[in-house]
Amino acid sequence: MIQEYFRFIRHSWPILVFGMMTVFMGNFGQSFFISWFGNSFQESLGLSATSYGTAYSMATLASGLLLMWIGGSIDKVSLEKFILFCTIGLSLAALTLWQTNNLTTLVIGLFLLRFFGQGLFPHTAITTIMKKFSLNRGKGLSVTTTGVPLGEIILPSIAVFLIAHFGWQQSWLVIALSVPLLYLPLALFLIKLGKDKKYAEHDPSVDNEASIPLIEDGSRRTLLADFRFWLALPTVLASPFIVTGIFIHQGFFLPQMGWTPMLFANCFVFYGISHWLSSMYAGALVDRFSGRQLLKYYLIPMLMALLLASLLKGNWVAYVLLISLGTAIGSGSPIINALWAEVYGTKHIGRIRALMASLAVISTSISPILFGYLIDNGITGPQLFFWLAIYVLLAMFFAFFSYSNKKSLEI
Repeated sequence: MIQEYFRFIRHSWPILVFGMMTVFMGNFGQSFFISWFGNSFQESLGLSATSYGTAYSMATLASGLLLMWIGGSIDKVSLEKFILFCTIGLSLAALTLWQTNNLTTLVIGLFLLRFFGQGLFPHTAITTIMKKFSLNRGKGLSVTTTGVPLGEIILPSIAVFLIAHFGWQQSWLVIALSVPLLYLPLALFLIKLGKDKKYAEHDPSVDNEASIPLIEDGSRRTLLADFRFWLALPTVLASPFIVTGIFIHQGFFLPQMGWTPMLFANCFVFYGISHWLSSMYAGALVDRFSGRQLLKYYLIPMLMALLLASLLKGNWVAYVLLISLGTAIGSGSPIINALWAEVYGTKHIGRIRALMASLAVISTSISPILFGYLIDNGITGPQLFFWLAIYVLLAMFFAFFSYSNKKSLEI
């Protein structure tokens, strides 16, 4: 597998570096990076935790809904123009936060940051890879999404450094300038280089069934009319829904399970490692077996870990849980993204993926509220883990009746 990756990267490195770099830049709009500025936002603007949380949820939900509409434009606009639009938007988001002095500008800044950072930047990278590759689509997606764990490792230290040396507001000015001055020229160069024929996907002699879509160039309307999509949807949304809910309410889970904050922080190292390794391994498996086959099984580690956490306590359970969550998030990205191209083709893949990214963002805005309601009404940590395990089990059951490798199902 390692040799396959080396050969693939050596041959197609320009577009892969572009994809990974674009996903990495999108981390500026991810919760793990913005969280380092949360206390500064609240203290400077005099916001309560509830006010800040509400503003953040509103911005996230609005960005998810807009992504469903704007994200599909990547099917019609050249990649160079689209990445220029994304660059301007992310810079404007950072500039807005640089000048934030009241709740209104904070909401606008967070909305732009979530929309362009969490939304359009990774959407652009992943959609480009899905269109570029067929035989090596899984490996391409895995390499590209490496930008997420890379950001989880590097960016928190950068955030701490910037805040310590420039202050929280000036830090956003530095970020705003880095996007057009550092990222954009390199991105445009890599896009131009990636168009060279010598970097095109080769080896057409390989008969890869997964590269032939079940429905030739299906549209978003085709996807929504397909009952198999609705059977697969609970599995597709399981990882972001559950992981976000657990992370946001970790303050509730830790004392319930007898875990200390330091222990949980140490577990995040293993979460990041399992995220990266599972993504790389799943990408190779996608190219070998297809996303359609793997969709039914990728949640098994999460199911086992949630059941374990519902029955047992101990520090080792925390490590198993975080490793399993990282495995689900990491493996799910190449499997699920490859699935849409395998089934519906790539002509409208931008619109389809924009819809799915939007639904994922919306699910991450629902789980903190739902978990909070259950917690306020007396549910215990082990009980919540048990019911999440039941949800995963039902989702996997429905997934077994969703997409198959046969073209016998008509829409």
